[in-house]
Amino acid sequence: MEEEKSKRIDDVKVTDYAGRLAKSFLYNPLTPILAVFLLLIGYLSLVIMPREEDPQIAISGGTIIVMMPGAEPLEVENVVIKPLQRKIREIAGIDHIYGMAANNVGIVNVLYKIGEDREDSNLKLYDKVMQNLDLLPKGVMQPLVKPFDIDIDVPIVTVAFYKKKDSTLSNVDLFKIVRNVQHEINQIENVSKTELKGEHKKQFNIKVDLNKLAGYHLSMGQIMQMVKALAVEVPEVKDRTKDGKIVIFGVKNAINSVEDIRNLIVASYMNSPIYLKDVATVEEGYNFQDKREAQITKKEGEKERKSTPLQDQITLSISKLKGTNAVVVANAVLEKLKEYQEEFKREGIGYTITRNYGVRANDAVNELVDHLLITIFIIAIVLVIALGWRESLIVTFTVPAILAVTLFIAFITGQTINRITLFAFLLSLGLLVDAAIIVIENIHRHMHAHDAFDKPKDVIMVEATDEIGAPTNIATLAIILTMVPMAFVGGMMGEFMKPIPYNVPVALFASLVVAYIFTPYLANKMLKQPTHKHHHKKHHHHHNDNRETNA
Repeated sequence: MEEEKSKRIDDVKVTDYAGRLAKSFLYNPLTPILAVFLLLIGYLSLVIMPREEDPQIAISGGTIIVMMPGAEPLEVENVVIKPLQRKIREIAGIDHIYGMAANNVGIVNVLYKIGEDREDSNLKLYDKVMQNLDLLPKGVMQPLVKPFDIDIDVPIVTVAFYKKKDSTLSNVDLFKIVRNVQHEINQIENVSKTELKGEHKKQFNIKVDLNKLAGYHLSMGQIMQMVKALAVEVPEVKDRTKDGKIVIFGVKNAINSVEDIRNLIVASYMNSPIYLKDVATVEEGYNFQDKREAQITKKEGEKERKSTPLQDQITLSISKLKGTNAVVVANAVLEKLKEYQEEFKREGIGYTITRNYGVRANDAVNELVDHLLITIFIIAIVLVIALGWRESLIVTFTVPAILAVTLFIAFITGQTINRITLFAFLLSLGLLVDAAIIVIENIHRHMHAHDAFDKPKDVIMVEATDEIGAPTNIATLAIILTMVPMAFVGGMMGEFMKPIPYNVPVALFASLVVAYIFTPYLANKMLKQPTHKHHHKKHHHHHNDNRETNA
């Protein structure tokens, strides 16, 4: 009897892919290995994949700066900005152009449509400006084209450095130390950009005595020219303070101290050199005319409502490259800061992490993974009640297998795990178990049919799976097609939602393949075939029915 039964699987005529898959994997020794392999690559993808809180969206654009010395805003607008805007409109993929005219300078900001390739767009913009230089009037300097990348500009970690109460450091020294730290952090892998805010640089303040100038027949302009030659950030005459002060910054190697500046020769009078110290007082200070200060205060404790007095601080903000792991980059930055612990202690510097996207990204991912597990558990319980515990186990296994395939494909295609990717998984969970439930239900029905005990178990598996193949495929395809239009939503929203049309169809397709391969395989191993006795009395009666229906 057994021999007779086992021959029959080869004779089963399969009409659909469902049956073909079920038939070829039912006795294949590789099937369990494939199952373990799928779960493994899924788990590895989950661990290795870059984690972010939100998907990083590439927004690109550029700024064109055109200097036109001595021109009024209206003139700049007509001869520089309008012709430039007209030409830039010719570039494909531009979303928005915004021009500004001021004294001596025209600025045109260009924003590309979201999702445009950044390098391409920057090149197009540069080419377009350079090709049309002939449109610009005489007296206009070579335009500067400066691309900006917003996706790199969002910091993932910000650290506030401040001086502790007992610290003897000056603001300038604090800046120097923090700048060294910034330099080190910039070398960490996948850090794209670091910026300091609230810093004060060292500078020399020159206070010119206008009466003495008159005595030497000198003008302020001559001193400006002299100092300008040395200044790094060139003081413009309009920045001159009311009482005749100019501000200059130190020049490496040439000007390191107040003495060097006092001994600058500004002119010669009656054949002897006139030094700057003859007509001005020079002091060392920091750039107090830079009003960009930042301050920090901390809560001392939860219970007490006390907080520390406001202190000057320097914030270091760190951004990461697109598509890299926020968690890893953030942790690398924190490790690097730990290396400075000794020096900070010695100098009396405190620091506070004011933003850490790494932690937030990790929490968001872990929370959603927990939710996935809870959902799988709920599905299992519902199925136990509806079908029985063996059937329930079989369907529950398919869920992690499908998610594993989807995760792996997302990983290979360079996606990151973020809230939207995981939302796509949660969204498709309910749809994923459909195929497996349909297969197991049909197997269940076939096994309890009246002619079941005449057929070998494996034949029932293949036939039952094959039977529901066509309708299940079409139903799944229909759901996939409803997801596809989301891929064509434009703008910011479209970029944000991209993971849904990318991942849900993949998950649904995987759900079909997994259901057709593993459900019959596991059912064949786990489900018990009802015995003869169960149907014995009505056996003949059923058989006649059966022949009639088959005829």
